[in-house]
Amino acid sequence: MTAGIDRAVPNLPSRDFARTEAFYGAFRFGRVFRDEGWMILARGSVQLEFYAAPGLDPHSSSAMCTVRVGDVDELYAAIRASGVPEATVGMPRLHPVRRQDWGMRAGYLIDPDGTQLTLIEQPPEG
Repeated sequence: MTAGIDRAVPNLPSRDFARTEAFYGAFRFGRVFRDEGWMILARGSVQLEFYAAPGLDPHSSSAMCTVRVGDVDELYAAIRASGVPEATVGMPRLHPVRRQDWGMRAGYLIDPDGTQLTLIEQPPEG
């Protein structure tokens, strides 16, 4: 295996690519690719891929993924600055970064399509 090339990328639902792109773009995810059925957005080395799901009910969506970053506070602050509220209900919403019972610092983002992104602080390797 070649280090640095192998990876897994989440495939997440989007009811409306324009809305999804604007939402994630507000905290610096940029378009890598988009056609009628697929969209790829990236922020640095973090990449999210979206498939068209116009009939998705966001209230019953079970889509989720983990985003591991070196500075979870910076990502959280960027999302918060884009206008996403800290709340316990509604979409979109944020749950603050804190040390979780399982030991790592993490927060949560629920996007407009009901997808839960766990925002985890990835400790440096070494």
